[in-house]
Amino acid sequence: MKIVWTAEAEDDYFENIEFLMSNWSEAVTREFLDDVARCLDLILRFPDMFPQSDYKGVRKAVIRRQISLFYLVDGDQLILLRFWNNYRDPQDIKF
Repeated sequence: MKIVWTAEAEDDYFENIEFLMSNWSEAVTREFLDDVARCLDLILRFPDMFPQSDYKGVRKAVIRRQISLFYLVDGDQLILLRFWNNYRDPQDIKF
């Protein structure tokens, strides 16, 4: 299965890394990167493992208490939609 990053997912991902590097530590940032890699590996092996979200066809994987990944599977593509900060208003999410 091929992983496809939307522009929004890519922006979210790098914003999270930048925030962690600026406000926490390199070790915490590495933990986040490892958590994302493990989550993506699970999704690639078990695409339906995580629950459906409130958005049709979109699944939600909680990477950490603060961050969730919204994704969908389309044929042989895993499409990463957003790395969402769970403290933000869910009404603001746009795919």
